[in-house]
Amino acid sequence: MKVLKFGGSSVKNAERIQQVCAILKPYQTANEQFVVVFSAFGGVTDLLLGMGTLAAKADQSYLESIEQFKIRHYPVIDELLNGEYKITAQTFINERTIEVENILKGIFLLREGTKRAFDYLASFGERCSSFIITQYLNQTGNSVSYLDARQVIRTNDNYGAATVNSKVTTQQIEAYFKANEGNFIITGFISSTEKGSTTTLGRGGSDYTAAIFGACLKASVIEIWTDVDGVMTADPRKVKDAFTIPQMTYAEAMEMSHFGAKVIYPPTIAPAMEMDIPLSIRNTYNTAFKGTFISNETVETDAVLSGVTSISKIVLLTLQGSGMFGVSGTAARMFDALAKAEVNIIVITQGSSEHSITCAISPEDKEKAEKAIAAAFDYELKRGYIDPLIIEDNLSTIAVIGEKMRSRPGIAAQLFTALSQNGINVVAIAQGSSELNISLIIASKDEKKALNAIHERFFYADTNVIHLFFVGVGLIGSSLLSQIQKQAAYLKEQKNIDLRVVGLANTKTMLFNQEGINLANWKNDLADSSEASDLDGFIENMILMNLRNSIFVDNTASATPVDYYEQILTNSISISTPNKIATSSSYKQYRYFKQLADTNNVQFQYETNVGAGLPVISTLKGLVDSGDKVLKIEGVLSGSLSFIFNNFTPESSFYDIVLQAQKLGYTEPDPRIDLSGKDVRRKILILAREAGVSLEAEDVDIENILPQPCIDAQTIDAFFSALKANEQDFVDRITKASAAGKRLRFIAALDHGVATISLQEVDSSNPFYNLSGSDNMIVFTTERYKERPLVVRGPGAGAEVTAAGVFAEIIQIATFLA
Repeated sequence: MKVLKFGGSSVKNAERIQQVCAILKPYQTANEQFVVVFSAFGGVTDLLLGMGTLAAKADQSYLESIEQFKIRHYPVIDELLNGEYKITAQTFINERTIEVENILKGIFLLREGTKRAFDYLASFGERCSSFIITQYLNQTGNSVSYLDARQVIRTNDNYGAATVNSKVTTQQIEAYFKANEGNFIITGFISSTEKGSTTTLGRGGSDYTAAIFGACLKASVIEIWTDVDGVMTADPRKVKDAFTIPQMTYAEAMEMSHFGAKVIYPPTIAPAMEMDIPLSIRNTYNTAFKGTFISNETVETDAVLSGVTSISKIVLLTLQGSGMFGVSGTAARMFDALAKAEVNIIVITQGSSEHSITCAISPEDKEKAEKAIAAAFDYELKRGYIDPLIIEDNLSTIAVIGEKMRSRPGIAAQLFTALSQNGINVVAIAQGSSELNISLIIASKDEKKALNAIHERFFYADTNVIHLFFVGVGLIGSSLLSQIQKQAAYLKEQKNIDLRVVGLANTKTMLFNQEGINLANWKNDLADSSEASDLDGFIENMILMNLRNSIFVDNTASATPVDYYEQILTNSISISTPNKIATSSSYKQYRYFKQLADTNNVQFQYETNVGAGLPVISTLKGLVDSGDKVLKIEGVLSGSLSFIFNNFTPESSFYDIVLQAQKLGYTEPDPRIDLSGKDVRRKILILAREAGVSLEAEDVDIENILPQPCIDAQTIDAFFSALKANEQDFVDRITKASAAGKRLRFIAALDHGVATISLQEVDSSNPFYNLSGSDNMIVFTTERYKERPLVVRGPGAGAEVTAAGVFAEIIQIATFLA
């Protein structure tokens, strides 16, 4: 004997019903006895209850819906049935429609819809669908009988979610099947009291009906046919990487169903587990797939968890007060009050101090729970022994479930690490002694993010998905996108890092794609985007997307994005940027951003602020963190100025070299920003701060090397004209240095806390003497590196090397988030 159940989506139209019959055909051919439980046609139960609601409100539009009820069934009859089968089915539907109309008329006249009336009204969906399918199966040569479950399933009179009288029901079913042989089509969801009043087993109760019959008939298996491929590791609507769990235990399935896994109606599992009858969850749209098999057997797999699930909206109630300490029976009184008010408790947690009790309930139960607790503790509340009930809204419950959790240490640590790295705060925690489930209460806005972070941590531990938001796609940004595109496959296959650029913005448009923007065509997609660029909107959208492992990449040199750094870091989004403004403005701002990153457990990285792609800041940080003392830092910190002075000789034109540097993209569009030493000042300021010296910009002494006419020029063209006319100053300096066997180098220095920037003459004994091209060189003199200073040298300018530095930083942050 096998028991099968088909949900509303599996019988929503004639085509689907034909598919169901094809599934049943092999059983019939093999002469294998079966019982099939059917739900109402998709949407019919909602239609019936909606009509009842309208009638109770004295809204006569319910009459229009009666016709819809009839129309919902007639096309299926017309398409599936012929001859006597068709006439029989039409007659049945006509009679049921008249009954529905009479019930609704009574509700309309009374202006009241009782739970009892609504249960009776809801029963017509299953009765009609099962009868029509019975006729079709018989017409196609499958001999089946129709059974209204109200004949055999007995319950109490708790209308809407009746409790089954297992002893009487078992006797009724066993007696019925002893007297009647063959295969049966049975109405799901409905039942009756001892007095014959129609009751329902709750929404989703058709699964429960199948389990009741399976247990009573000692079936070999109970097959639940639905519209998904079994029980998933998470809700696929919230976690796109969720996949089917091939096999799980009853206990795991019960926990999953309790905490929101909608594939299984929670009461379904108990009858099957009691009789040790396996459940098989299958997909009518994918019959070849084996789905999920649920039994007592624990399967050996590498996965620690079976799944992670959630209840999207809950309310947290906390009862606390000094009067609770050491007083026995407080919890019992609270839960008794809630039980009498018919409030279902989802999660319970209590501190060992007994000072507080916290429980999670559904939002619709909030008011009656508040009233029940207020009444139960009226005496203590009036005398201040207990504080007023604390009610917290906009929360969700996350549950991680798995039989193997009890035997694996460190699961909770991994769980909380995944959450903390994504800025998700846990409001309350509960774990049963069975260690099968850890339940967490978090803000509803973080639910999807938490599910994905946990799912990725436990089911895709080898793959770290990183979501990138780019502002600025000029030379550096474009180079970086190109580098990511070329290296993405390698990073995913060899380093298990899946980089997804999900947001792009330039000065005109912005573009978002949660699954990842196509980097092969990003320029066209960004240009074609209908969304006008708006940094406020970009940041808001990034925060609202609330994606785990997010990094904001600021590829600009503008102060505007920096204004959003506080908001970004506060929302637990890491930052990687070559933009020097944040770290070289006020010392207070510099420290604040670093502290924000630490507080929110994210990264604020700016390696490329000094030396482009060179490991300058990380080297300095390593020295400081390891306890070394920095005595002196000297550096040629500008790639553009390095190029200019490395190529400037008595035989060359300073004007020509500066113009060449501008055309090569080494300098800013206005070379005065470089030649004035302002950019170098930012860099030595950052290095000073990283070394622990709290300098401000005005503390740095800069030698002005530009003639006054060059400074006063109103345009860039005017600057170059002034430079050509006044370059004798530079000719004199290079001639003098060359005559002494020296070279000119623009050097920044931090010496025992004093920062200076100047154009210096250096001889062959100086490490800066042999610099070439656009190389930067930084020399660290420390207690450990006093006799032979530590030197970092390499290209210090250019979009490609800067982009490479940012790219390396992104990978570093990805490793931190892993």
